Amino acid sequence: MTSTPHRTSTLPIAATDRSRPTPRIKLTRRRLEIQHPDPQAGERLLAEALGAVDRDALHGILQQLLKASVIEQKPNEANLAFMISMMKSIAPRDSVEAMLVAQMVSVHVAAMRSACRLAFTDHLQQQEGVTRALTRLARTFAAQIEALSRHRSNGERAITVQNVSVQDGGSAIVGNVTQHANVIVAEASATDKTANAENGASA
Repeated sequence: MTSTPHRTSTLPIAATDRSRPTPRIKLTRRRLEIQHPDPQAGERLLAEALGAVDRDALHGILQQLLKASVIEQKPNEANLAFMISMMKSIAPRDSVEAMLVAQMVSVHVAAMRSACRLAFTDHLQQQEGVTRALTRLARTFAAQIEALSRHRSNGERAITVQNVSVQDGGSAIVGNVTQHANVIVAEASATDKTANAENGASA
């Protein structure tokens, strides 16, 4: 069946089981075709893979991925299938994550295109330009990963403590300890107050 531009409902369509196979998309001259015998089930499977909350969101993301999949000025089915698969594996949980993850896979595809160009370029000036583009895309992708991690942890940055020095009378946990920044700040403040109280008592 087809995922046509004529949509009459924006009701939620995503299910909750992401383990089921995701339908592939077949490209024709004028439209996308969802390869599934049941059109509604096919839309639901794609919606849960892409984190889309309704049909408008689903078809909007599909159109954006389609444009990002272009190779030699033509949308590429294999590229689009790869991008959908990567989005499904990251499993966006809400609309913000769906948009961010779509950007992530698009940036990754662009970065790999730049890497391919770099491999086939012998001209020094062209190599420098492609290398700059590849570096920017790689940095953008790393920043997107960090943004997704921050969003999923409600904006709190996790800090990992690997080395701890302990004075006489103190104690420490052996191993890696990961806490959110605001928790560590609160604990540090409480420790300072305790140390000040002990120093005042000893004086």
